[in-house]
Amino acid sequence: MKAVGIILAGGNNHKMRELTHKRAVAAMPIAGSYRCIDFALSNMTNSHIQKVAVLTQYNARSLNEHLSSSKWWDFGRKQGGLFVFTPTITLENGYWYRGTADAIYQNLDFLKKCHEPYVIITSGDAVYKLDYNEVLEYHIQKKADITVVCKDLEPGEDATRFGTIKMDDTMRIHEFEEKPMVANSTTVSTGIYIIRRRQLIDLIEHAAEEERFDFVTDILIRYKNLKKIYGYRMKNYWNNISTVDAYYQTNMDFLKPEVRNYFFKEYPSIYSKVSDLPPAKYNPGACVKNSLVSSGCIVNGTVENSILFKKAFIGNNCVVKNSIILNDVYLGDNTYIENCIVESRDTIRANTRHVGENGIKIVVEKNERYAL
Repeated sequence: MKAVGIILAGGNNHKMRELTHKRAVAAMPIAGSYRCIDFALSNMTNSHIQKVAVLTQYNARSLNEHLSSSKWWDFGRKQGGLFVFTPTITLENGYWYRGTADAIYQNLDFLKKCHEPYVIITSGDAVYKLDYNEVLEYHIQKKADITVVCKDLEPGEDATRFGTIKMDDTMRIHEFEEKPMVANSTTVSTGIYIIRRRQLIDLIEHAAEEERFDFVTDILIRYKNLKKIYGYRMKNYWNNISTVDAYYQTNMDFLKPEVRNYFFKEYPSIYSKVSDLPPAKYNPGACVKNSLVSSGCIVNGTVENSILFKKAFIGNNCVVKNSIILNDVYLGDNTYIENCIVESRDTIRANTRHVGENGIKIVVEKNERYAL
């Protein structure tokens, strides 16, 4: 593959509420056994991109630990590798990343030392499968300066939390509005871009000279009439997890057979760091319906339409409905959980009741047994 990959995984996100108090959005658990960044990394390796840089910043310890070895995604080659960059204090610079363009600027030496002609930039907070080779062929065919992968939202979906796009008949973007108050288009940017490496270096350096720090606002929107920026429509499943409701819905989508088969059974595969845990154990009295139960779980109660992540313990006479139980949670006997997300490593005391009456409730008990 004649491209190098950059995954932007550094942002803080207050819309995730308590879920991002101790981890980055890209490190959020997905579908029982994965982290969100696994999808971007798997797409990179499935597209035969050998050199990938992940730019981390906010609450990065959990994410950096997950990325400690490149072998899970098969990046450990002589000509490539997985590089994790965090903000570094230097003589010239004492800032954290002040935006997506600034994050790339602070690691511009990485791009300058690469020899691949193209760069694929993607975020670490979306769940999807995509062959970047097809997008690159489209980019070259259109003779585009920048290609933006976009997605048509379903009717009723909120487009105001994304960048909205309008294109002409040739797919050239003529309107780009970042997180508008009122959305005039249901076509949104997925945060996946292809650009020639030398041009990206020039644009990033120019933005830094003018103290402009955001890739979307200060490059895409600013240059939309000066550069040939085209859209590439993505047809398959794509979801961004940047709010609590979106995170909940994305996980719940994996209870649908068509979504599960698309990600778990259809080629190419999604890869993740593997934990050596025993299979899930169902004791007498356990009742599980339409749920994902991960390895290491022990179930004694009732679980319906829910996702149990690794090493969850469900006590006697517990009822879990329409909920997400994150890693290493202990539910005491006679606990009732409905419409909730239970934070990892919580111990929920026996005879406790948690129900999300108005939307999804996040359950955080201040009794963690150990740190991240």
